[in-house]
Amino acid sequence: MLDELLEKCDEKLVKTALTHPSYTKENNLSDLENYERLEFFGDSVLKLFTSKVLYEMYPLSAEGELSKIRSILVSDAILAKVAVTIGLDKKIILGPSEEKQGGRKRESNIACSLEAVLGACYLSGKRDEIEKFIKENIVIYADDIDKHFVKYNAKDILQQHTQGINKTRPEYNVVSVTGPAHKPNFCVEVIWDSNVIAKACGKSKKEAEQQCAYEACKALGIINE
Repeated sequence: MLDELLEKCDEKLVKTALTHPSYTKENNLSDLENYERLEFFGDSVLKLFTSKVLYEMYPLSAEGELSKIRSILVSDAILAKVAVTIGLDKKIILGPSEEKQGGRKRESNIACSLEAVLGACYLSGKRDEIEKFIKENIVIYADDIDKHFVKYNAKDILQQHTQGINKTRPEYNVVSVTGPAHKPNFCVEVIWDSNVIAKACGKSKKEAEQQCAYEACKALGIINE
């Protein structure tokens, strides 16, 4: 699926979309040869086509509901999951230092590259292919997000709760990182009002924090699941 999409797009743009800034920096290349500009553009492309698909999928949903679902669909967590599923993470061109530091598994790197690829496809005139890709690979998570929004948005919900009580935010601390660099496991605790209210682990710091926030919401009685 990924190869089919990339083959339809401009070869030079695709190469740029797959090139991480660490590679251009370590090889003394121009910043224009990495994915940052395409990622900036692709971010808008992603939101536009995701909005279109959601608008058609949920004809009775209000703007606020659609915005909530879209905000999670276009998050690094979902984009990275999609990118790994289709094998995009294996195609990213990294500098040696970033590779050694586990950059190929870093959510932000993978998500940015996917956005850049969508930007490259748009500039290649492949709008139908982009919409099809988003329908088949990204918006498939929409129903689950709609049904379990609290779990996906636990960090924001927890923060709103704590700020509403004493105007303070919960703090997340990494307790440990285990496993090899290419497959780390992060364990995180969340502290609020000087107390550890939950702990959780995940494949990335963000995933661990999100799960930790979810556990905290349950511990504080904010949600009942």
